[in-house]
Amino acid sequence: MHDFARSVVDWYHANRRDLPWRRDGFTPWGTLVSEFMLQQTPVTRVIPRLEEWLTRWPTPAALAAVPPGEAVRAWQSLGYPRRALWLHAAAVAITEQHDGVVPEDVDALLALPGIGDYTARAVAVFAYGNRHPVVDTNIRRVIARAIDGQAEPGPPGKRDLAAMEALLPEDRAASAAFNAGMMELGAIVCVARTPRCDACPVAARCAWRQAGYPAYDGPKKAVQKRYEGSDRQVRGRILAELRGSHIPVTAAELEAVWPDAAQRDRALAGLLADGLAVAAEGGYTLP
Repeated sequence: MHDFARSVVDWYHANRRDLPWRRDGFTPWGTLVSEFMLQQTPVTRVIPRLEEWLTRWPTPAALAAVPPGEAVRAWQSLGYPRRALWLHAAAVAITEQHDGVVPEDVDALLALPGIGDYTARAVAVFAYGNRHPVVDTNIRRVIARAIDGQAEPGPPGKRDLAAMEALLPEDRAASAAFNAGMMELGAIVCVARTPRCDACPVAARCAWRQAGYPAYDGPKKAVQKRYEGSDRQVRGRILAELRGSHIPVTAAELEAVWPDAAQRDRALAGLLADGLAVAAEGGYTLP
């Protein structure tokens, strides 16, 4: 194992946070659920919802046995609720096609609904200990700074996997620890705005630090639109009404959710198109 990887792995073993998906005995299904939940949602919000979810649905078959609307209802404040539908669909596929066992092969995982390259690799590595490079936003930032000497990573691309593969130890256990360590390093030390270089295990060999912390001069990144007053906020309000009722919510009741009729209708139409809401006799319900 080269010095860079060894420094990260040693640091990770000494400093990693105690998170449910890192504990002994955590199931591959639990890992899959956690990866779905952690997409664009902070760890602190995920942990209590994950524990509730796995208590209620400890296996893919348990989730597959309930309507998808129950998954959307249980998703609550995690955001991007289409992930709940995809997770339910993945549970159905695992139950029907894999005898209820989460597959460990990356291609088999990619064939499941809602699972992209990152999630497939993360499950194969963190649930089964297979050797693959895993790349998320945090890892991309660490590589951009420590290896490439850039303040921020450029747009995502296939080169990200190649860059991580070049750093990955050959030993399976060490490679899994390195993937997790790079992710942890980017999450709690090499953070976006105020990196804690004094606590970084690779600070002495960080190319960005050695170059004097040059500013990022790459392609501009898309700025996320404001949430307040957005269609996303209206969708969230409507979904909250549907989650809170086990009978159809009437059109009149939805009128009280948001005053702008055109925006409300647009948000409702989007939820119907995404399968997050369905028309029912007397109003609208979860699927």
